[in-house]
Amino acid sequence: MNLLNNRSLVNRLVFTCLLFCCALHHSVNAVAQDTLAIDFNAPVCGPDLRAHVQVFRGSPDIETPAGIPAEAFQYDTSVFHSRKKALTSVNDLWLRLNIRNTGDKTRTLYFFTGWHEQLTWFPPAPHQPVATGLMIDRRGVQRWDRSAFPVQLGPGQAGTFYLHIVNNFYRENNFMPVLFDEVGYAEFRQQQTDGYKREVLVIQVLIGMLLVLLSITIINYIQLPDRSSLYFAAYLLGLIVYFTLRLETKPYQLSFFHFCPMFKYYWDTPAMMFCFYLMYMLFGNVFLSLRERYPLMEKIYRYGAMATAALIVVSITLIALGNYQVPALIYTWMYYITLVPLGISFIAMARRSRHHPLIRFFLFGSICLYVLSIYAFITNTEPVSFTPLPELVAPYNILVLGVLLHVLFFAAGLSYRNKLVHQEKTKTQEMLIKQLNKNKDLQRKLNVQLEELVKEQTTEILRKKMELEEQRKLQLDIEYSKKLAEIELKAIRAQINPHFIFNCLNSIQLFVMQRDFEHAQKYLSDFSYLIRKTLDFSRRNFISLADEITYLNTYLGLEKMRFEHKMSYEITVDPVIATAELEVPAMLLQPYVENAVKHGMNNDDRACGLLTIIFRMTAPDMLECVIEDNGIGIERSKALRTLPSHHQSSGMEISLNRAELLNKMYNTDIQIEIIDKSGKQASDSGTIIKILIPQL
Repeated sequence: MNLLNNRSLVNRLVFTCLLFCCALHHSVNAVAQDTLAIDFNAPVCGPDLRAHVQVFRGSPDIETPAGIPAEAFQYDTSVFHSRKKALTSVNDLWLRLNIRNTGDKTRTLYFFTGWHEQLTWFPPAPHQPVATGLMIDRRGVQRWDRSAFPVQLGPGQAGTFYLHIVNNFYRENNFMPVLFDEVGYAEFRQQQTDGYKREVLVIQVLIGMLLVLLSITIINYIQLPDRSSLYFAAYLLGLIVYFTLRLETKPYQLSFFHFCPMFKYYWDTPAMMFCFYLMYMLFGNVFLSLRERYPLMEKIYRYGAMATAALIVVSITLIALGNYQVPALIYTWMYYITLVPLGISFIAMARRSRHHPLIRFFLFGSICLYVLSIYAFITNTEPVSFTPLPELVAPYNILVLGVLLHVLFFAAGLSYRNKLVHQEKTKTQEMLIKQLNKNKDLQRKLNVQLEELVKEQTTEILRKKMELEEQRKLQLDIEYSKKLAEIELKAIRAQINPHFIFNCLNSIQLFVMQRDFEHAQKYLSDFSYLIRKTLDFSRRNFISLADEITYLNTYLGLEKMRFEHKMSYEITVDPVIATAELEVPAMLLQPYVENAVKHGMNNDDRACGLLTIIFRMTAPDMLECVIEDNGIGIERSKALRTLPSHHQSSGMEISLNRAELLNKMYNTDIQIEIIDKSGKQASDSGTIIKILIPQL
């Protein structure tokens, strides 16, 4: 009985102790989860704070912790993750940390949750909030140092700290709340930098190789312009930009695109669609000459490139509007949908590779990227589902290797294509040489045929020779006629000169009979000048317009002296005319001027006769001379004369004959028009003579 009682007592004591321990355990956890008690003096190197951080899923309307009810914060460790995580929507979270310094000194610790796009730290008063993040910080900021926030408390003090985190991208970096002291945080940064340097080195080597290939492609395009080289250069340039977006001096430092963080972190999906689909299909279409060889595949590639271009535009529009998850879904579904068609196209190309050697380069390069990308996505070490998005894939080096092999095979294919083009040119040149040799043989045969043809054509040549002889005789006859016309022209000049001299002598005789010796002497002097010029002009066919004007001016001056106050004249020359350069037929105008003086000054209705001579250019190569008088007119002059009505002044008739002969000799078109002014208006009288003289 005593033994049983003792056992019962022991059991009660054990049960009571267990209840006490359980109660003590729950009370300790409750205190730990409400307020984190930590000695700030002790080393702190990244303790896990997920059990001590309260979470509230926020909204864009809440900007400060004051707008959040205290009971809204809950403990939810599912929001935290130690690796990258795929996002299907914007992740907007508020974190609250209650912490108490159990040490005896004031010290600063650092609260770190990872690198996020937008971070706002709210420490207790009087400290001010701090805003930072990958999408906020710009140039001149050590971005990767600003994601750790200071927690400073005095001995025994407690405080509440809030952290607002917003991630818009389709992936979220590691999200784990931890605390560091200065030494622990420095060691953590060094570990991150060492691990990052290996990836940066791989990217730098890849970019260097891509730049070399781009330079070679541009040189080849300059030497041999080809659209496949142009598309491949655009493809390489897109890859260079894509990988340059990931090239940083430190993790998340954004050294190359500090002016636009959005471009670095949000525009990789359009870049991947541009490189791996749009340029890939355009390059393959031209490189393989699909239009001539495989029309069906050419249509598939062409329409696929057009659809990809449309999706790129849609993705860029969505990104500009702030939607970053849908472009990632577009690329993901594009990858999944094109897996089977690409595989089928690879099989079809492999069956035709024997007849088209360029297919091998295109096929091997495509398969390298195709297989290694699938292998990298399947063996992904990140805790995400099967995804084709490189941002969520590790190890990243497999994808880099696939891209490198991809472009190397394409570059080798372009070099081989250029070699084929060179061989084709060489073959064409050889064919041309053979054709030239054949042409020489053909030329020898043709020479023999030509000799026979020459013999056959000898009779025809003799006949042509006789025809040419007849033509030569005809040409001699024409030249003889021309010389005869020139002799007739000289005879006409001989008729003009005595007629003019007879009129001048009559005028001198009149002055002598009137005993006006002064005017007679002046008249004789001017008459001697006219005689000398007349003899000079009679030896020439053409004289300058300046000499003609001087000649007419001297002649009219003599006639005015003879008629005294019954005559006036005016010679007008257009200022644009170079009188020294233009030529007129010698002694062509003088008979008409003489006739105008003779008949134009005998108008009883007017006290003084007026003679006007005007020289002007009607065209760049046509000189017009207008001789106008206010005499009795042609018709009245004929009526007063006893001669037949068809009789014409000998001087004017001679001038008309000279004009016709000049037209015949020099192939000119001198035109003479005589107008009686009384025929146009009864109240007016006189004669207008228009002479058109072409300039040779």
